[in-house]
Amino acid sequence: MLTSTFSFTRLRAQFIKEVLSVLRDPRSRMVVFVPPILQLLVFAFAATLEVRNVDIAVYDQDAGRWSHELVQRLDSARFITHVRHVDSQQQLHELIDRGEVIAALAIPVDFSRSIAAGESGRAQVLVDGRRSNSGQITVAYLSTIAADVGAEVVPDAQAPTPVVVRHWFNPNLVYRWFIVPGLTGILALFSALLITSLSIARERELGTFDQLLVSPTSTPEIIISKSLPALAIGTLLGLFMISAGVFLFGIPFTGSFALLLASLVLFIASVVGIGLMISAVSMTQQQAILGAFAIGVPAVLMSGFATPVENMPVVLQWLAQAIPLTHFLIIVEGSFLKAMPPGDILASLWPLAVIALATLTMATVFVRGRLQ
Repeated sequence: MLTSTFSFTRLRAQFIKEVLSVLRDPRSRMVVFVPPILQLLVFAFAATLEVRNVDIAVYDQDAGRWSHELVQRLDSARFITHVRHVDSQQQLHELIDRGEVIAALAIPVDFSRSIAAGESGRAQVLVDGRRSNSGQITVAYLSTIAADVGAEVVPDAQAPTPVVVRHWFNPNLVYRWFIVPGLTGILALFSALLITSLSIARERELGTFDQLLVSPTSTPEIIISKSLPALAIGTLLGLFMISAGVFLFGIPFTGSFALLLASLVLFIASVVGIGLMISAVSMTQQQAILGAFAIGVPAVLMSGFATPVENMPVVLQWLAQAIPLTHFLIIVEGSFLKAMPPGDILASLWPLAVIALATLTMATVFVRGRLQ
């Protein structure tokens, strides 16, 4: 009797076997389930660009009314832990050189006198350039404090009309509202990538890959059975993290859940294709894990999670468009806060579909070459 080239019975058996392999292997279970949950809970508070608990050095040569007012404002600022008073410019430089303060303020002797004479008071701010991003944010905070002091100096009749800033989508600038949706995409990426990259490598390392070659299972069944567990588990983990963002962290979800779910499935499918290619060329599970991180880390850095894609060189901007995480981050962050219209979601959804088709096709070629 001839055996058909594709059998749903064999496919179901292969799928169950793959799921049990992931759940039964302690290493796979630890790699797949524990890190994403812990990382979501930790990174939601640790991965922040906000500047808090910093020390500022102050060299006050004036000791007048307005310099005292400025120092008092610094003492009461919530982002500053301690204001260190020094007696010389050299001590100021030494504190910055040793990294003990992120910024230093040198107030000249004529600071209060210049203000009393109707002139602008000038003070020097020195910033630790080794922490460029935090230093720039600190300078912005210090500028705000100086502007508040300046508002007291200028009489009400001469004071300019204050500018009222409204922050759309995140009125209170809660950083977790931005970071948690992004972490959902990143952690789902690594989970699906690791599950898939370990699949064929596990078979080869355990010595069951040769048995798979001589079994009646066809090549399409092998490829689908290696893809479906990662697709299912990655989607479930993504949904779990989305639910945690809504119910645990209280992030408002204003978009379409159906479109987000479709985007998540396409995103995981595209990552599964990449993972299958890694697994096809890996001889051991250790090589597969290293390969997954070698692909995953640059993908995160170039996806626009931490820095805008528009700030990158043009070549890297084009390369970023081939990364599925780039498009999924736009969808998931827009779905949470912006109630992104379906048209805008579809504009990022069709590139995901193209990437998924391309990666799964290439994965089929890679795996078929290994099976022959």
